[in-house]
Amino acid sequence: MAPKLILMRHGQSVWNKKNLFTGWVDIPLSQEGIEESIRGGEKIKHLPIDVIFTSTLIRAQMTVVLALLNHESGKIPVFLHPHEGKLEKWGHIYSDEAKKGTIPVHMAWELNERMYGRLQGLNKAEMAEKFGAEQVQIWRRSFDTAPPEGESLKMTAARTLPYFKQRIVPHLERGENVFISAHGNSLRSIAMELDSLSPEQVVNLEIATGDPLVYTYDHGKWKKE
Repeated sequence: MAPKLILMRHGQSVWNKKNLFTGWVDIPLSQEGIEESIRGGEKIKHLPIDVIFTSTLIRAQMTVVLALLNHESGKIPVFLHPHEGKLEKWGHIYSDEAKKGTIPVHMAWELNERMYGRLQGLNKAEMAEKFGAEQVQIWRRSFDTAPPEGESLKMTAARTLPYFKQRIVPHLERGENVFISAHGNSLRSIAMELDSLSPEQVVNLEIATGDPLVYTYDHGKWKKE
């Protein structure tokens, strides 16, 4: 059976609910986001998961834990801390039996949300009033226009895609199922690659919070289920 890639945008965050630009500000999930993540997990609980990748931001990490609460495997996500001194060394699992009941979780800044620059913490509706709805939409959805002192989607893809190809795809090539819990724009950049979308097409791509997308990987080709 061809291996599967599961992409899931984190559940609603507290700042999503407040309609604030979040970016790299490390905000947790809202109550609705917690419930979304659990519901999203129900949709993938039957799929074996061999390895997990997530960002360094708490909202994506919370989503990992909540989405796997009711996973049929009963396996527990274990967050790895390579090159972090005692966190790595003292967190070693010495029981092979216990290790079999875990799924390794790799955290990577490359999978973080777009950095929204000087918009972070500001209200989206208020910014639309100040700069115009069209300008804010360009900042939010265009491919190569960055918000003030922030990242464009093109800049986000420049860090997300190399990591995806070098660190994540090899697991799929070995026949492993991969779960990525990340963010609207880091996942848009990956989906743009998988679905062969043009810069014009990606403008209309919206990835819903807490709703998994599943792709099958077969000899370098991707098929969305």
